[in-house]
Amino acid sequence: MDDAEGAVASEERVADRTIVGRLVETGVHEMERPNSSLFLSGLSAGLDIGFGPLLVAATLTLTTDVYAEPTTRLLTSFAYAFGFVLVILGGTQLFTEHTSLAVLPVLDGEAGLDDLGLLWGLVFAGNVIGGAAFAAFAVWFAPEYGLAEVAAFEDFAEPFIKQTAMALLGGAVLAGWLMGLVAWLVAAADSSLARFTAVVVITGAIGFAHLPHSIAGNVEVLMAVFSPADVSIPEYLRFMVLTTAGNAVGGAVFVALLKYGYVVRTS
Repeated sequence: MDDAEGAVASEERVADRTIVGRLVETGVHEMERPNSSLFLSGLSAGLDIGFGPLLVAATLTLTTDVYAEPTTRLLTSFAYAFGFVLVILGGTQLFTEHTSLAVLPVLDGEAGLDDLGLLWGLVFAGNVIGGAAFAAFAVWFAPEYGLAEVAAFEDFAEPFIKQTAMALLGGAVLAGWLMGLVAWLVAAADSSLARFTAVVVITGAIGFAHLPHSIAGNVEVLMAVFSPADVSIPEYLRFMVLTTAGNAVGGAVFVALLKYGYVVRTS
Protein backbone atom coordinates (compact mmCIF):
# COMPACT_ATOMS: atom_id res chain seq x y z
CA MET A 1 0.00 0.00 0.00
CA ASP A 2 1.51 3.36 -1.04
CA ASP A 3 1.26 6.59 0.97
CA ALA A 4 -1.80 7.85 -0.94
CA GLU A 5 -3.73 4.63 -0.40
CA GLY A 6 -2.72 4.61 3.26
CA ALA A 7 -3.97 8.16 3.69
CA VAL A 8 -7.32 7.29 2.11
CA ALA A 9 -7.69 4.22 4.32
CA SER A 10 -6.84 6.31 7.38
CA GLU A 11 -9.45 8.92 6.43
CA GLU A 12 -12.07 6.20 5.97
CA ARG A 13 -11.32 4.79 9.43
CA VAL A 14 -11.63 8.26 10.95
CA ALA A 15 -14.96 8.75 9.15
CA ASP A 16 -16.26 5.40 10.42
CA ARG A 17 -15.21 6.21 13.99
CA THR A 18 -16.89 9.60 13.69
CA ILE A 19 -20.17 8.01 12.59
CA VAL A 20 -20.07 5.47 15.41
CA GLY A 21 -19.27 8.25 17.87
CA ARG A 22 -22.27 10.26 16.72
CA LEU A 23 -24.57 7.26 16.94
CA VAL A 24 -23.33 6.29 20.41
CA GLU A 25 -23.76 9.87 21.60
CA THR A 26 -27.28 10.00 20.17
CA GLY A 27 -28.16 6.65 21.70
CA VAL A 28 -26.92 7.68 25.15
CA HIS A 29 -28.83 10.96 24.90
CA GLU A 30 -32.05 9.10 24.11
CA MET A 31 -31.55 6.70 27.02
CA GLU A 32 -31.13 9.64 29.39
CA ARG A 33 -34.45 11.21 28.41
CA PRO A 34 -37.41 10.91 30.83
CA ASN A 35 -39.60 7.85 30.27
CA SER A 36 -42.62 10.02 29.54
CA SER A 37 -40.67 11.90 26.87
CA LEU A 38 -39.61 8.68 25.15
CA PHE A 39 -43.15 7.31 25.19
CA LEU A 40 -44.70 10.52 23.85
CA SER A 41 -42.07 10.77 21.13
CA GLY A 42 -42.80 7.15 20.19
CA LEU A 43 -46.52 7.91 20.20
CA SER A 44 -45.95 10.85 17.86
CA ALA A 45 -43.87 8.67 15.53
CA GLY A 46 -46.58 6.00 15.48
CA LEU A 47 -49.14 8.59 14.47
CA ASP A 48 -46.92 10.32 11.90
CA ILE A 49 -45.80 7.15 10.14
CA GLY A 50 -49.45 6.36 9.41
CA PHE A 51 -49.46 8.97 6.65
CA GLY A 52 -47.35 6.58 4.56
CA PRO A 53 -49.85 3.68 4.56
CA LEU A 54 -52.71 6.15 4.11
CA LEU A 55 -51.07 7.55 0.98
CA VAL A 56 -50.36 4.00 -0.21
CA ALA A 57 -54.08 3.22 0.07
CA ALA A 58 -54.92 6.41 -1.82
CA THR A 59 -52.36 5.60 -4.53
CA LEU A 60 -53.70 2.05 -4.93
CA THR A 61 -57.24 3.40 -5.23
CA LEU A 62 -56.24 5.91 -7.91
CA THR A 63 -53.85 3.77 -9.97
CA THR A 64 -55.23 0.21 -9.88
CA ASP A 65 -56.46 -0.75 -13.37
CA VAL A 66 -54.99 2.52 -14.68
CA TYR A 67 -51.26 1.75 -14.72
CA ALA A 68 -49.34 -1.49 -15.07
CA GLU A 69 -48.47 -3.23 -11.80
CA PRO A 70 -44.75 -2.22 -11.85
CA THR A 71 -45.72 1.45 -12.20
CA THR A 72 -48.22 1.19 -9.36
CA ARG A 73 -45.59 -0.55 -7.21
CA LEU A 74 -43.12 2.28 -7.84
CA LEU A 75 -45.67 4.98 -7.02
CA THR A 76 -46.74 3.25 -3.81
CA SER A 77 -43.11 2.88 -2.70
CA PHE A 78 -42.68 6.67 -2.78
CA ALA A 79 -45.97 7.10 -0.93
CA TYR A 80 -44.79 4.57 1.66
CA ALA A 81 -41.57 6.53 2.24
CA PHE A 82 -43.49 9.71 3.10
CA GLY A 83 -44.28 8.57 6.64
CA PHE A 84 -40.64 7.70 7.32
CA VAL A 85 -39.53 11.13 6.12
CA LEU A 86 -41.88 12.74 8.63
CA VAL A 87 -40.65 10.55 11.48
CA ILE A 88 -36.90 10.27 10.92
CA LEU A 89 -36.22 13.82 9.75
CA GLY A 90 -38.70 15.08 12.34
CA GLY A 91 -36.62 13.50 15.10
CA THR A 92 -39.32 11.39 16.77
CA GLN A 93 -38.60 7.91 18.12
CA LEU A 94 -39.03 4.94 15.78
CA PHE A 95 -38.48 1.45 17.17
CA THR A 96 -36.80 0.02 14.08
CA GLU A 97 -34.31 2.89 13.98
CA HIS A 98 -33.43 2.18 17.61
CA THR A 99 -32.91 -1.55 17.05
CA SER A 100 -29.45 -0.54 15.83
CA LEU A 101 -29.02 2.95 17.29
CA ALA A 102 -29.70 2.00 20.92
CA VAL A 103 -27.54 -1.13 20.76
CA LEU A 104 -24.36 0.84 20.08
CA PRO A 105 -24.11 2.48 23.56
CA VAL A 106 -24.45 -1.01 25.08
CA LEU A 107 -21.66 -2.37 22.87
CA ASP A 108 -19.55 0.68 23.73
CA GLY A 109 -20.06 0.18 27.47
CA GLU A 110 -21.97 3.45 27.90
CA ALA A 111 -25.29 1.79 28.82
CA GLY A 112 -26.65 -1.50 30.12
CA LEU A 113 -29.09 -4.04 28.76
CA ASP A 114 -31.74 -2.78 31.19
CA ASP A 115 -31.44 0.70 29.65
CA LEU A 116 -31.78 -0.82 26.19
CA GLY A 117 -34.84 -2.88 27.16
CA LEU A 118 -36.57 0.11 28.75
CA LEU A 119 -35.99 2.33 25.71
CA TRP A 120 -37.15 -0.36 23.28
CA GLY A 121 -40.25 -1.06 25.36
CA LEU A 122 -41.32 2.58 25.73
CA VAL A 123 -40.70 3.48 22.09
CA PHE A 124 -42.33 0.31 20.76
CA ALA A 125 -45.42 0.78 22.93
CA GLY A 126 -45.75 4.40 21.83
CA ASN A 127 -45.28 3.46 18.16
CA VAL A 128 -47.90 0.70 18.27
CA ILE A 129 -50.51 2.72 20.18
CA GLY A 130 -50.03 5.75 17.94
CA GLY A 131 -50.24 3.60 14.82
CA ALA A 132 -53.40 1.88 16.07
CA ALA A 133 -55.07 5.24 16.71
CA PHE A 134 -54.12 6.47 13.23
CA ALA A 135 -55.36 3.24 11.60
CA ALA A 136 -58.73 3.47 13.36
CA PHE A 137 -59.16 7.06 12.18
CA ALA A 138 -57.95 6.40 8.62
CA VAL A 139 -60.32 3.46 8.09
CA TRP A 140 -63.27 5.78 8.77
CA PHE A 141 -61.88 8.94 7.19
CA ALA A 142 -60.38 7.71 3.90
CA PRO A 143 -63.56 6.13 2.43
CA GLU A 144 -65.76 8.89 3.87
CA TYR A 145 -63.60 11.58 2.29
CA GLY A 146 -63.19 9.68 -0.97
CA LEU A 147 -59.44 9.40 -0.50
CA ALA A 148 -59.22 5.60 -0.60
CA GLU A 149 -61.48 2.61 -1.05
CA VAL A 150 -61.84 -0.04 1.64
CA ALA A 151 -60.49 -2.67 -0.77
CA ALA A 152 -57.12 -0.89 -0.78
CA PHE A 153 -56.62 -1.65 2.92
CA GLU A 154 -56.84 -5.37 2.25
CA ASP A 155 -54.69 -5.14 -0.88
CA PHE A 156 -51.56 -4.06 0.97
CA ALA A 157 -52.15 -6.09 4.14
CA GLU A 158 -53.03 -9.41 2.50
CA PRO A 159 -49.50 -10.30 1.28
CA PHE A 160 -48.20 -10.05 4.86
CA ILE A 161 -50.96 -12.28 6.20
CA LYS A 162 -50.48 -14.96 3.52
CA GLN A 163 -46.70 -15.29 3.95
CA THR A 164 -45.29 -18.32 5.71
CA ALA A 165 -43.73 -17.69 9.12
CA MET A 166 -40.18 -18.14 7.82
CA ALA A 167 -40.73 -15.89 4.81
CA LEU A 168 -42.24 -13.18 7.01
CA LEU A 169 -39.37 -13.46 9.49
CA GLY A 170 -36.77 -13.35 6.72
CA GLY A 171 -38.36 -10.32 5.10
CA ALA A 172 -38.48 -8.59 8.49
CA VAL A 173 -34.76 -9.22 9.01
CA LEU A 174 -34.04 -7.51 5.69
CA ALA A 175 -36.31 -4.58 6.59
CA GLY A 176 -34.60 -4.20 9.98
CA TRP A 177 -31.21 -4.37 8.27
CA LEU A 178 -32.20 -1.56 5.90
CA MET A 179 -33.62 0.55 8.73
CA GLY A 180 -30.35 0.18 10.61
CA LEU A 181 -28.55 1.43 7.51
CA VAL A 182 -30.87 4.45 7.46
CA ALA A 183 -29.64 5.43 10.93
CA TRP A 184 -26.04 4.92 9.81
CA LEU A 185 -26.40 6.95 6.60
CA VAL A 186 -28.35 9.77 8.27
CA ALA A 187 -25.53 10.10 10.80
CA ALA A 188 -22.97 10.14 7.97
CA ALA A 189 -24.86 12.69 5.86
CA ASP A 190 -23.53 16.24 5.81
CA SER A 191 -26.68 18.00 4.58
CA SER A 192 -30.46 17.91 4.91
CA LEU A 193 -30.75 16.91 1.25
CA ALA A 194 -28.43 13.94 1.77
CA ARG A 195 -30.43 12.81 4.81
CA PHE A 196 -33.71 13.20 2.90
CA THR A 197 -32.35 11.22 -0.03
CA ALA A 198 -31.10 8.39 2.20
CA VAL A 199 -34.46 8.08 3.94
CA VAL A 200 -36.50 8.16 0.72
CA VAL A 201 -34.30 5.71 -1.19
CA ILE A 202 -33.98 3.10 1.57
CA THR A 203 -37.51 3.20 2.96
CA GLY A 204 -38.83 3.42 -0.59
CA ALA A 205 -36.93 0.20 -1.30
CA ILE A 206 -38.61 -1.42 1.72
CA GLY A 207 -41.97 -0.36 0.31
CA PHE A 208 -41.12 -1.47 -3.23
CA ALA A 209 -40.08 -4.94 -2.04
CA HIS A 210 -43.07 -4.99 0.34
CA LEU A 211 -40.83 -6.03 3.22
CA PRO A 212 -42.57 -6.25 6.62
CA HIS A 213 -41.86 -3.31 8.92
CA SER A 214 -43.27 -3.68 12.43
CA ILE A 215 -44.36 -0.05 12.87
CA ALA A 216 -45.56 0.94 9.39
CA GLY A 217 -46.92 -2.60 9.00
CA ASN A 218 -48.76 -2.21 12.30
CA VAL A 219 -50.79 0.57 10.65
CA GLU A 220 -51.20 -1.33 7.38
CA VAL A 221 -52.49 -4.54 8.94
CA LEU A 222 -54.67 -2.78 11.52
CA MET A 223 -56.34 -0.82 8.72
CA ALA A 224 -57.38 -4.17 7.30
CA VAL A 225 -58.43 -5.47 10.74
CA PHE A 226 -60.59 -2.40 11.42
CA SER A 227 -62.15 -2.47 7.95
CA PRO A 228 -64.54 -5.13 6.56
CA ALA A 229 -61.52 -6.98 5.14
CA ASP A 230 -61.07 -10.60 6.17
CA VAL A 231 -58.09 -10.11 8.51
CA SER A 232 -58.34 -11.32 12.10
CA ILE A 233 -56.71 -10.25 15.37
CA PRO A 234 -54.71 -13.53 15.63
CA GLU A 235 -53.33 -12.91 12.13
CA TYR A 236 -52.37 -9.38 13.17
CA LEU A 237 -50.62 -10.65 16.32
CA ARG A 238 -48.74 -13.29 14.32
CA PHE A 239 -47.56 -10.59 11.94
CA MET A 240 -46.42 -8.30 14.76
CA VAL A 241 -44.51 -10.96 16.71
CA LEU A 242 -42.60 -12.28 13.69
CA THR A 243 -41.97 -8.87 12.16
CA THR A 244 -40.80 -7.26 15.40
CA ALA A 245 -38.40 -10.14 16.06
CA GLY A 246 -37.03 -10.02 12.51
CA ASN A 247 -36.64 -6.24 12.52
CA ALA A 248 -34.76 -6.39 15.83
CA VAL A 249 -32.37 -9.07 14.54
CA GLY A 250 -31.77 -7.22 11.27
CA GLY A 251 -31.04 -3.89 12.94
CA ALA A 252 -29.14 -5.10 15.98
CA VAL A 253 -27.04 -7.88 14.47
CA PHE A 254 -26.46 -7.05 10.82
CA VAL A 255 -25.92 -3.33 11.34
CA ALA A 256 -25.07 -2.42 14.93
CA LEU A 257 -22.99 -5.46 15.91
CA LEU A 258 -21.18 -6.02 12.61
CA LYS A 259 -20.48 -2.37 11.84
CA TYR A 260 -19.40 -1.63 15.39
CA GLY A 261 -17.13 -4.68 15.34
CA TYR A 262 -15.66 -3.62 12.01
CA VAL A 263 -14.89 -0.09 13.23
CA VAL A 264 -13.40 -1.28 16.53
CA ARG A 265 -11.16 -3.85 14.83
CA THR A 266 -9.86 -1.35 12.24
CA SER A 267 -9.28 1.49 14.73
